[in-house]
Amino acid sequence: MSDLVMTLLSVGVFFNFAGCIGLIRFPDIYNRLQASTKCVTLGTILILLAIVIHFGWNSISIKAIFCAVFILLTAPAAAHAISRGSHRAGFPLWEGSIMDRYRDDFPQKPRE
Repeated sequence: MSDLVMTLLSVGVFFNFAGCIGLIRFPDIYNRLQASTKCVTLGTILILLAIVIHFGWNSISIKAIFCAVFILLTAPAAAHAISRGSHRAGFPLWEGSIMDRYRDDFPQKPRE
């Protein structure tokens, strides 16, 4: 494997690992979504880019490019939908959160 492929794989795995750590360590669902969406999207796209470079232009590379575009388009939209649904369902923000822009639009119901 070339140095570029190894570098892309290493950085991609690092970002995926950092997203997993953020998923475990962050205090509320909104911060966890931030960590998992940004880190895992970037990490997975870097790994798929390493696959494209390693295998050259063939059917595997085309599939990897399609997967990267699909992840790039769907991950932010899914995270936004989950975050908005969680806020509307009444999941509270972490006590250290500075602002809640949706507070006036969707008052939180107390969780039972």
